[in-house]
Amino acid sequence: MPIYDYKCRQCQHEFEKLVRHNETPVCPACQALELERVVSAPGISTQKSRSYTHGIARKAANSVKKEQDHAQREYERNYIKDHS
Repeated sequence: MPIYDYKCRQCQHEFEKLVRHNETPVCPACQALELERVVSAPGISTQKSRSYTHGIARKAANSVKKEQDHAQREYERNYIKDHS
């Protein structure tokens, strides 16, 4: 089932819709049936774009790991202080 981009001719609302073979979509904003299918750019994935995306994810994961390690050290310091 392909995803198509549509533009409502009545309210000018643009949206994406997963459409089955014999299904006629309606505008989610005004429920109109007069829709125009809009040309959309295909999603292209290259090795460079994947590497870039993975780099961003690695940086975010590293940041979360640092925060978790810091919180763990603080917890251990407070636990030792309170129970010694």
